[in-house]
Formats: sequence, C-alpha cells, structure tokens
Amino acid sequence: MATEAPPPPGGTDTSPIQPTTESFVEAQGSAEFGELRRTYRSFAFPLTVAFIAWYLLYVLLSNYAGGFMGTKLFGNINVALALGLAQFLTTFLIAWFYSRHAAEKLDPKAEAIKSRMEADL
Repeated sequence: MATEAPPPPGGTDTSPIQPTTESFVEAQGSAEFGELRRTYRSFAFPLTVAFIAWYLLYVLLSNYAGGFMGTKLFGNINVALALGLAQFLTTFLIAWFYSRHAAEKLDPKAEAIKSRMEADL
C-alpha cells in the first residue's frame, strides 16, 4: 500500500539552481580548469602506465619464465606468489598516494572553480 506525501509548501521544485551550459563551457576553457586538468593528468597517466607495465611484466613472467617464478624464496613461498601479493600492495599504495595527491592538489583547485561558478549564480 503506497501513500503519496503532499508536495512541500512553497512550490514543487526544490532542486538547487544549476549553472548554465555557457557557464560550464566558460569554466572548461579557463586557465584555472586547464591547470586542474594538467595536474590530474601529470599524476594519473604516468602512474597508470607504470602499473600496467608492472602488471604485464608479472603476466609475461608467469607465462614465459616458469622456472624463475617457481623459485622458492622460503618455505612454500615462491617468486610468483611474492610478486602476486606485491600486485595487491602496489594497488593499495597507488590508491593511497592518489588520495593524498587529490586532497592536496586537486580538491583545492576544483573547490575554487566550483565556488566561483556558484558565486556567479
């Protein structure tokens, strides 16, 4: 059984006012936004390429260097297991590093652009 609540008093549209399309296009063309984009790309692209290369190295070693990957390090722990666990470790380290980078460099720039756009409303 569904009941409909009455609309809130003072009108039915309670959504916040949004900037116009022209405002978004203007912000996108600004030097400030370009700097934000450069800051993001200069961090994300090199780290992405490095991680993909590291992952592909692991896959290639697993396929073509079975003897090396099977080398025991200690007990039942071999090189393949150690490198596989290192994949998880590097994933978490990159996520943590990106979080710090975003909080220190990206978020303040994005907040400044957002505040400027909201002030123009």
